[in-house]
Amino acid sequence: MSESRIFLSLPKLSGEEQKYIQNALNDNWITSGGPNVDDFEKDLEEYLDEDVSIAALNSGTSAIHLALILLGVKSGDEVICQSMTFSASANPILYQGAIPIFVDSESETWNICPENLETAIKDRISKGKKPKAIITVHLYGMPYKIDEVHAVADKFEIPIVEDSAEALGSSYKGKKCGTFGDFGIFSFNGNKIITTSSGGVLISHSKKSKDKAIFYATQSKDKAVHYQHSEIGYNYRMSNVCAGIGRGQMKILNENLKIKKENHNFYCNAFKDTEGITVFRNLNKDYDSNYWLTTILTEPTSANSRDILLEIFENANIETRPLWKPMHLQPLFREFPYYGNGISEDLFERGLCMPSGSSLTDYEKSRIKVVIDKL
Repeated sequence: MSESRIFLSLPKLSGEEQKYIQNALNDNWITSGGPNVDDFEKDLEEYLDEDVSIAALNSGTSAIHLALILLGVKSGDEVICQSMTFSASANPILYQGAIPIFVDSESETWNICPENLETAIKDRISKGKKPKAIITVHLYGMPYKIDEVHAVADKFEIPIVEDSAEALGSSYKGKKCGTFGDFGIFSFNGNKIITTSSGGVLISHSKKSKDKAIFYATQSKDKAVHYQHSEIGYNYRMSNVCAGIGRGQMKILNENLKIKKENHNFYCNAFKDTEGITVFRNLNKDYDSNYWLTTILTEPTSANSRDILLEIFENANIETRPLWKPMHLQPLFREFPYYGNGISEDLFERGLCMPSGSSLTDYEKSRIKVVIDKL
């Protein structure tokens, strides 16, 4: 009999989720909004401890979309986006009829390159189109070069939407990711640090922005006895049931973060003597990644290339996955401008995500280690 499959990132339950879900059922509040939603927002605001306001939504993608709306992005506007990311970072640009401008990564954090960012902005301005916003990403939980990137954004007075979908619990110089941009977002998809089964939040720096986001997220209903709408609205609010799961998950957030770092340390030790493989890690003490997924880089000319490793682990019924394929290489986005020098393409060809779930067991680690030892 073959061994059961080891998945890339399965969630872990605290045992408290059912209590909050049952409260929603007892109160017959199983639609969007509600007490669990309000309390989940408060829990996250207290955790971030940066005087932020949070609106709980049905996905991180919805949060990025609302951030662009709140920043006034309209059809024909240009929005800069990190190329090496999941498509959810870029899709909301198209929702608005805007034009994505993709910028390459740098090799130290794998995130948006400050030099290429400035080149892109200057070139777009020379063409008569100053970008309306910049979408930055903390890839796999690793903070981007915040000081350098924000210096460029401030120089040209362009707001930042900070995509922290993978970075809950990560920090830079002691300040938590999600709080650096004009707007920030988290995702609570089933594979994230904590989950609400599906869901996300928009992080802003004012109650006014939060209230406007919730207005848009609940179909933009004007204040009237009857249903009246003066602006386009969306069905983006988080449900009270999903927020109940989130409240239970908050009980083990710090535990999950600890486990993620233990997983990362496991891989650092497991791969330390493996030829042609390096484990991606913090650049220096200013960076504190949550290591949402532990990732490795291979040497394409070695016996342990990315594609060979994919096959070896798959034969052992262990899920691994290539790094995100850059957006400028995706069929949907190939026609849009790109500024870079191939760093993200090289990372994609060489990188691999390892099983890193907070529910990864010691026995599963031992199975992974057996495969690594044979490389």
